[in-house]
Amino acid sequence: MHLDHHEAPVLEALARYREADELGFTPPGHKQARGADPAVRAVLGDAVFHGDVLASGGLDDRRTKGRVLERAEALMADAVHAEHTFFSTCGSSLSVKAAMLTVAAHGQKLLVGRDAHKSVIAGLILSGIEPVWIEPQWDRERHLAHPPSAAAFEQAFAEHPDARGALVTSPTPYGSAAALQEIAEVCHRRSRPLIVDEAWGAHLPFHRALPSWAMDAGADVCVTSIHKMGSGLEQGSVFHLQGNLIDPAALASRADLLGTTSPSVLLYAGIDGWRRQMALHGHDLMGRALDLAGEVRASIEAIDGLHVNDEDDFCGPGLAAEFDPLPVVIDLARLGTTGYRAADWVRARHHIDLHLFDHRRISAQLTHADDAATTERLLTALRDLVDHADALRPAPEVAVPDPGNLRMKQSWLPRDAYFSTTQDVPWKEAAGRVAAEMITPYPPGIPVVLPGEELTEPVLRYLRSGVEAGMNLPDAADTQLETVRVVAED
Repeated sequence: MHLDHHEAPVLEALARYREADELGFTPPGHKQARGADPAVRAVLGDAVFHGDVLASGGLDDRRTKGRVLERAEALMADAVHAEHTFFSTCGSSLSVKAAMLTVAAHGQKLLVGRDAHKSVIAGLILSGIEPVWIEPQWDRERHLAHPPSAAAFEQAFAEHPDARGALVTSPTPYGSAAALQEIAEVCHRRSRPLIVDEAWGAHLPFHRALPSWAMDAGADVCVTSIHKMGSGLEQGSVFHLQGNLIDPAALASRADLLGTTSPSVLLYAGIDGWRRQMALHGHDLMGRALDLAGEVRASIEAIDGLHVNDEDDFCGPGLAAEFDPLPVVIDLARLGTTGYRAADWVRARHHIDLHLFDHRRISAQLTHADDAATTERLLTALRDLVDHADALRPAPEVAVPDPGNLRMKQSWLPRDAYFSTTQDVPWKEAAGRVAAEMITPYPPGIPVVLPGEELTEPVLRYLRSGVEAGMNLPDAADTQLETVRVVAED
């Protein structure tokens, strides 16, 4: 197939659809905005509805003889050095589940970094895969997790030689990245595949100053959210494949099993257009973003009371291997307040939404879309935040456990505990019980409690104090954590 990155097959097919004045007696029922509510059209605009057509029997013919999606996926694979690429309109949450279900099956083992996103845990629950947890590398001073080391995966394979493969998250939402090439080598010495949840790494293939791209590092599958660090629409995701350890047809089948039969062409178009943008201009766009990030970081560091975490903070022995400077992670410890309180103040006073916030940090995610105007608003808000820090003190204290007390024993498989008979008990009485739910501070969406773990008092107190300080636990049965859902006792 001839590949020309000036092409955008999905966008071009949409343009042809409009030019031909195609008339569909098919879904979607709004019929090119004609049936949409006028109030909705006034907010969304007609372009949204004009791009909302059937993927087959609309964008392409009923047998997809135009190969529109196939050509778009081939162009994406070429742009990021993969052998195969699959588009997903159900976010990376679906993509990572499809990868997991291709590598392992019910009752089989998979090595998984314990700092995985909740979508990975959902994959374990749905599949019945047995996780072998790989501990992250903990920064005890900053109470922050970095990706697991290659040595940790090596040891886990030695103890569990029957494990079917491994999954690592890199980069993390905080911008720290794993030693992917070393981890891939650990897996491949055993002819086992490596899955990389690279949801925060869509930009990585396009500039050498960024952390290693999973395909270049030797990963077998990597999952990428185009809407996070790219310029696609929300839920736009791709997963890439290379090598001979995973059958492309099997991966496509698992994605089909989990995915929708009514994919959004709007999301396909966003993915396709972003690939063209980055293939043609990505290096320059990312170079400018990196330069801007350097300037913004220096400006924030000059604000009294704020510290921007940098490579020296996050990388080194026992920490991360590489560092992405675009998530600008700001430590507020010297201000004496929490990230929750600071983020709420900035939103209320300056109408700026921050990316991450925890017991001592906030994060401003920069992309190639930012410029001097957007970052100056951010800097103005941060200076104002410092000027009004007295109003944010004293902040409720979050009882963050040390790493040894944060990890709990997994005594049931996640699937078995989740689907067991359950009961809700007061949080003060839940220690020693087996959790039957995920409890996940969001963002970033990394569960503190998994189904099947034996709850401990330090973890329960951490979460309760977190809720009182402003932590959001959207997946808990009781989001205020007055009660916890546990496996019922006989």
